[in-house]
Amino acid sequence: MKLKFTKMHGLGNDFVVLDGVRQSVSLTPEQLRYLGDRHFGVGCDQILLVEKPTRPEADFRYRIFNADGGEVEQCGNGARCFARFVHDQGLTDRREIRVETQKGIIAPRLEGDGNVTVDMGEPRFLPAEIPFLHDDDVVIHSLDVADETLEISVVSMGNPHAVQVVADVETAPVGAHGPLIENHERFPQRVNAGFMQIVDRHTIRLRVYERGAGETLACGTGACAAAVAGIRRGELESPVRVHTRGGELTIAWGGEGRPVLMTGPAVTVFTGEIEL
Repeated sequence: MKLKFTKMHGLGNDFVVLDGVRQSVSLTPEQLRYLGDRHFGVGCDQILLVEKPTRPEADFRYRIFNADGGEVEQCGNGARCFARFVHDQGLTDRREIRVETQKGIIAPRLEGDGNVTVDMGEPRFLPAEIPFLHDDDVVIHSLDVADETLEISVVSMGNPHAVQVVADVETAPVGAHGPLIENHERFPQRVNAGFMQIVDRHTIRLRVYERGAGETLACGTGACAAAVAGIRRGELESPVRVHTRGGELTIAWGGEGRPVLMTGPAVTVFTGEIEL
């Protein structure tokens, strides 16, 4: 089977994007892992699948698969690439679209400067909504990891995040603690682990160990979760500039009951065809 694809990235968080509107796409976990393999396949952090919507209020359906072949609920950098892709491919001429995900509708918008703004919806904090095994809705939780007790904030941006404040992201134990947090028994569906350094009240530096992908150069939902967590902790104010290893995002949040707005670039690298 030959499959056409487009390679894209948002701040170095890279994707294989598949048009499931004009071609039939039905892939096994093994085929997804092959596509994501940087040595034998195309190579990416996630595979994004564009499909026709199943809900009348949406323009498209958006599915996300990690490089390990597992399907996940949401990807912020991918959402920006999704919007760029459907516009550049002529699948829509609208600059703002409504996109169906596993966790609801998101609304990406192409800006005049080439960036993409995505209405990521409202963040969720109740432990059951993450999900996180804890009874109380508090801003800061304690989590025992590798003989240490970490202070984390849990946030769902359609996918689960555990955010902690660190003194310096460059020396933070992302590689050591990331997989332990991701697979911690208190997160039944695993979790994305964010390591946030607060520079000032409108600026952070961030590294994220992503569930099913490992550390990536940038994580859009992770940037949203970190900014929201910092605002709830009283240490940040909206808008927040999030500096990742791949570049900068701007996150705006007006408080509980309001959606999170994420703005940043989306870049097409190349198109191709692969034999599966």
